[in-house]
Amino acid sequence: MLKKCRFIPIIAAVLLWLPSLHAATGTVVEANRLTRQLVRKKMQEQRIPAVQIAVVRNQRIVLSETWGLANVENHIAAKATTLFPINSATKSFTGVAMMQLAEAGLVDLEAPVSRYLDDVPEAWRSIRIRQLLGHTSGLPDVVDQKGMLGGGTERAAWEAVKKLPLDAPVGERFSYNQTNYGLLQQIIAKQAKTPFEHYVAQHQFAVAKMPLTTFGDSYDLVPDAATIYATTPRGTLAANDGDRLSKWIYEIPYGLWAGGGMQTTADEVARWIIALSDGRLISNDDLQKMWVPERLNNGANGDWAAGWPVLHAPPQRQVAGIGGARAAFVVYPDDGLAIVVLTNLAGANPQRFIGQIAAFYNVATIGNH
Repeated sequence: MLKKCRFIPIIAAVLLWLPSLHAATGTVVEANRLTRQLVRKKMQEQRIPAVQIAVVRNQRIVLSETWGLANVENHIAAKATTLFPINSATKSFTGVAMMQLAEAGLVDLEAPVSRYLDDVPEAWRSIRIRQLLGHTSGLPDVVDQKGMLGGGTERAAWEAVKKLPLDAPVGERFSYNQTNYGLLQQIIAKQAKTPFEHYVAQHQFAVAKMPLTTFGDSYDLVPDAATIYATTPRGTLAANDGDRLSKWIYEIPYGLWAGGGMQTTADEVARWIIALSDGRLISNDDLQKMWVPERLNNGANGDWAAGWPVLHAPPQRQVAGIGGARAAFVVYPDDGLAIVVLTNLAGANPQRFIGQIAAFYNVATIGNH
């Protein structure tokens, strides 16, 4: 009889807990329903051919779905395993790689770039690694409106950009460009003694269980990759040119993969975010440091942290990866939420409606873009 009595408080506690569990589950179910509804609406309004979405709540994927066509002209359906380019959202992975090298004692984020690269111009030598990560270096861009500077080879573009003056004094202002991440790619390869893509595959993809994630652009033969589209006018004489869906060709040269070369799935990005949160990739202390905005010379916060755009500061932090005007993930560290939305329409800009999705999961979205 005494043994039975010992279980009475436990049973009572479980019975009290069950309603709250049901309420929490019901909240997620409703949030998922509203998310599906919103995404379908956005697809229709913006004519987005395909969308992948994954929602992480308290380190669990609570929603993972794919809609639409990976290839419109051949009517090929998108799947959970279809690869989408995330372009500049790759920079967040590069930020993690630099934190990993710092933890291993192979890189000092406060060190000048000249400690690791010998062939940089004199004006570049004092730029700190953290300033490359946060786009406060003042460097000129190795990419222009037509692609690599000068329209020639990668080697020629790097030779050309090194002859240009700084765009701004080092640390003076935020100025987004690809030179920063091209240099970071070189540093990672040199300090890790392996190509950038191999390092990231071994130290992030393998750890977070991302077997499909790879690198490449429109010119590479990537199996199961979504075709990218746009409704941007092409300047022809066709009457419907401003409203016509057409292929969007993009190029990410090998030397800039650290800034925009990844192709992946929403599920795999979600698993990577979970691996970040549970300490498998970097320590929690370094995770928090990675998300602190880079300071400018005047003490103000820049727009980026170490590889991550900072959409909102504490106490309702929002950090993101945004790329190609078609892929985005936003992490809400103080709310245990992350949302990944990948599309194959240039101009879909999912970061603009991810805040609406976050609100469904009872997360405040102050300052969300």
